[in-house]
Amino acid sequence: MSTLAIDKGGPRRKVKYGSMSRDRAWALRWSYFFLVLFAIFFLTPPLYMVITSLKSSAEISAATNPWWVFHPTLANYVELLTSNQFLRFFWNSSIVSLVVVVVTMLISIPAAFALARMKFWGSTTLATGVFLTYLVPDSLLFIPLFKMLALVQDITGITLLNRWYVLLFIYPTLTVPFCTWIMIGYFASIPKELDEAAIIDGASWLQTLTRIFIPVALPGLIAATIFAFTVSWAQFLYPLVFTTSIDQLVLPVGITTTLIKGDVFNWGQIMTGALLGAAPPLIIYAFLMDYYIAGLTAGATKG
Repeated sequence: MSTLAIDKGGPRRKVKYGSMSRDRAWALRWSYFFLVLFAIFFLTPPLYMVITSLKSSAEISAATNPWWVFHPTLANYVELLTSNQFLRFFWNSSIVSLVVVVVTMLISIPAAFALARMKFWGSTTLATGVFLTYLVPDSLLFIPLFKMLALVQDITGITLLNRWYVLLFIYPTLTVPFCTWIMIGYFASIPKELDEAAIIDGASWLQTLTRIFIPVALPGLIAATIFAFTVSWAQFLYPLVFTTSIDQLVLPVGITTTLIKGDVFNWGQIMTGALLGAAPPLIIYAFLMDYYIAGLTAGATKG
């Protein structure tokens, strides 16, 4: 056991490092143990999906070994990627998600800036109300939203229900409140000296937002963008309620609607469709998370 003698004007005493080393070793072992459990728990479903997607319908029905592929095939991938119906679902989801992200950012950024920096009476209460709006579950909101859109459709004569573009009006009710709340925190953490210096130099509030706050709060913007895209891409309840025609469906609803017929489940193509649908969010996380983490470690005044 290693020791170290310390003398600070008093009697010499020895500090033992053996127990500290043992504690760190046990902490490291427990960390790896729980990390392995975490990996097994969260990676088992995707692994099962990959295995099932490489099986034919006959091998899936035989149920010989659900964790092994005896005759791997890419037929499920080829069939979906060459299906005009599946490509239509993918296209609808892409358009809806991208437009919703743009709309969310255009609304959330000015709202968060106003609530965080342009202090006015009731701004704190309003900011809290924005976040509380996000906490209302969509399972309670879809009925009044449906009635409102049906009323608007009757008054204006514009077809909204059973059209994919109706989701452009509905999804922001989920994304805008939370993204605004995220960016309020980032804008509030920026030193006041930055906007005060900009105002003294003659910059307007819009110039202060676009030239100072948006570049400095880039990690918050990336986090909000990722959240808005993920919610828009993976939303299931709203498109299930507001769209019914096959050519108007988005990917999550289209997969379950067309590949599940009565009590017949085409598990191979369902798993394949789920994997292909999960690819865009995974790619976005892979490219943007590095910038997000790097931004978190940078100070607000770094530049």
